[in-house]
Amino acid sequence: MADISHPPMEQLQDLEYCIDSNPPWAETIVLAFQNYILMLGTTVMIPSALVPLMGGSDGDKVRVIQTLLFVSGINTLLQALFGTRLPTVIGGSFTYVIPILYIIHDSSLQQIPDPQERFVRTMRAIQGALIVASSLQIMLGYSQFWGIFSRFFSPLGMAPVLGLVGLGLFERGFPAVGNCVEIGIPMLLLLIGLSQYLKHYRPFKDIPIFERFPVLICVAIIWIYSIILTAGGAYNHRPPTTQNSCRTDRANLISSAPWFKFPYPLQWGAPTFDAGHSVAMMAAVLVSIIESTGAYIAASRLAIATPPPAYVLSRGIGWQGIGTLLDGLFGTATGSSVSVGLCQIRENVGLLGLTRIGSRRVVQVSAAFMIFFSTLGKFGAVFASIPFPLFAALYCVLFGLVASVGISFLQFTNMNSMRNLMITGLSLFLGISVPQFFSDTMVTSAHGPVHTRAGWFNAFLNTIFMSSPTVGLIVSVFLDNTLDVAKSKKDRGMPWWVKFRTFRGDNRNEEFYTLPFNLNRFFPPA
Repeated sequence: MADISHPPMEQLQDLEYCIDSNPPWAETIVLAFQNYILMLGTTVMIPSALVPLMGGSDGDKVRVIQTLLFVSGINTLLQALFGTRLPTVIGGSFTYVIPILYIIHDSSLQQIPDPQERFVRTMRAIQGALIVASSLQIMLGYSQFWGIFSRFFSPLGMAPVLGLVGLGLFERGFPAVGNCVEIGIPMLLLLIGLSQYLKHYRPFKDIPIFERFPVLICVAIIWIYSIILTAGGAYNHRPPTTQNSCRTDRANLISSAPWFKFPYPLQWGAPTFDAGHSVAMMAAVLVSIIESTGAYIAASRLAIATPPPAYVLSRGIGWQGIGTLLDGLFGTATGSSVSVGLCQIRENVGLLGLTRIGSRRVVQVSAAFMIFFSTLGKFGAVFASIPFPLFAALYCVLFGLVASVGISFLQFTNMNSMRNLMITGLSLFLGISVPQFFSDTMVTSAHGPVHTRAGWFNAFLNTIFMSSPTVGLIVSVFLDNTLDVAKSKKDRGMPWWVKFRTFRGDNRNEEFYTLPFNLNRFFPPA
């Protein structure tokens, strides 16, 4: 038999800074600002889509964007310090859109004639649903229930889930680039060219600037190019969809933004509570837990850390529940997930691999940028006016990288086994096709395939099955734990995975995941 030229490796090669090593401070600050720029795409997109449906004005939209950015900074710091301690950004998630749309279209709210009053009352209803739903996340996390459930995971079961964390967002990639090919295609080509073909070129000292800062360089160049196109009248007589995607002066964010505004809890008034709204929102919380779990595992690999043990996963989910509670208290119009929901901090996870920097400190400084710029309305609005096709071009590369990191876990399994091939292929295919069916039905009929008289029930199931990682986890984990389990223990990669289940199963866990300030003595690992 020929020698195996590429045996399985626990850690990825070519990564320069791991989770607990840090670049020089100047480089750290620029990398952190790059993270901040990257997460603006989703932060702006969610309020821009939802606030007008709620009856809000441009001023309300800007205020919600500032609030979402502020709370994202707080949640990212909490997660990096006390949660999983992985270099992941926590931000607004499209996972929550379906239950939020259910609340927006509630007949009792739609009957309010005054748009401003309807916006405020809808926001309070969303806040109440988020506050109640966060309790489910907090309980699943701090009770260690999610950690217990994670013991059913294996490399074979999680590889499709992690792959779908990236692949499930294909509609946020090139389809959005195609909405403005004049700036989307140049952005995509420039990013690949700088980050891959010129990554070893070092014009200044010993810093590979094209590999470290490709997002900043590409966004700056193409953004200036798009401003020139807009000022030159290239889009004056184009269709509204093209103008909304391409123009740099359509968002009306800068003129509506205040110079200074500090978000605070209950700024929209006292939240209102409805049982149906809360149950529907709990579906988004469950989906957020699954998607974030996949993002955490992918981030651990890109940060040269061990897969997070069950105790650390539960701790992270618990703090994510605290983050959702803060979303409800402040009024962000959506819940939080790891910078991956339908489109969110997955891009941050991909950036870890693109720059080869897995440092925790970079993310912590990035959180400080989020908090700072969220209070300076005009300054933040300038960056928020970047056309979305620029971000979509970034997503094509970064989400693809996240997907490939997930698939890399298959190296610890026996992919010559027909059982494993069936589980992997079926999980990936259904994880893409089932959500696409639900999405197409939503577009063509204005409601999902689940359409009963109970709106909360419809929103609950439609939310679950529109998430690719969730469908993938249901299929892969169920099949992996029911098909020839006893005979396939080695084939599914469990001998390698089992040592990472417990905090003390691997000596490296203490190095990567121990809480700061000696807090582990108060919260000892399970």
